[in-house]
Amino acid sequence: MFIRIEKNVGAVGEVQFIEGIVALGKIKLNVYSFALDGILIDTGSPRLLRAFQPFFEKSNAEKVMLTHSHEDHVGGAAYLQKEYNLPVFMNESGIQQCGRNADYPFYRKFFWGKREPFHAEPIGETFLSRTATWDVIETPGHAEDHLSFLNRETGQLFSGDLFVTPVTKLILANESVPTIIDSIKHVLKLDFEEIFCCHAGYVNNGRMMLRRKLQYLEELEAKILEMNAQGYHEKEIQKELFKKKYPITYLSRGEWDSIHIIRSVLRDSNKGD
Repeated sequence: MFIRIEKNVGAVGEVQFIEGIVALGKIKLNVYSFALDGILIDTGSPRLLRAFQPFFEKSNAEKVMLTHSHEDHVGGAAYLQKEYNLPVFMNESGIQQCGRNADYPFYRKFFWGKREPFHAEPIGETFLSRTATWDVIETPGHAEDHLSFLNRETGQLFSGDLFVTPVTKLILANESVPTIIDSIKHVLKLDFEEIFCCHAGYVNNGRMMLRRKLQYLEELEAKILEMNAQGYHEKEIQKELFKKKYPITYLSRGEWDSIHIIRSVLRDSNKGD
């Protein structure tokens, strides 16, 4: 059984996009890169680099902005530096890691590929594209260095992996649902309607969908805390709230699992009190 690579290229208004898909059997993973106004936002995974190269060439980009350091978002950064001499910007906390050889589990290297080291510069609190000023918003939870970008001129929010889906069933072992909740609340104070998500793509009614995700996570958090207060163990809570099993849980040896939702709620929900 071999990995299949697919791609979809299109545009929403002035925003050009490419979606790359990596599939093996029933497991299908996807990621987007966006190009507009002289910038690239995220660069796909190393395994998708060849498929993304024509998109990069046509983008006529002058710089690269990265939402976070996960390999499915930074896989083309080294290539863009070498081939086009483009500067790369990201959260300062992720720079040192991305300058070293890739260090993440084998299954992720198998699916997404092994990213090359690259040099990045601190992104700061704002940046400029050709015609617009952008706000850089810290939105941790999925990753400590996670950022979202808001185009002040258009009101478009490029949310990285903050949204993905309104109904979260699995997270990585080092994610935090309470921190994601705080990040969503912070973003919802801003003036935007559209979302461009690196896994869901264009989300037309983005504000409403992000509110829906917030409501789901808050209700889920409350259920977990209530069951824990009643004496339920984390595995009992998982059995009650997350009945479906996903192939990625087994493939990742538990790095992706619903149990991490429960553990992060029990660990982090009272930190801000």
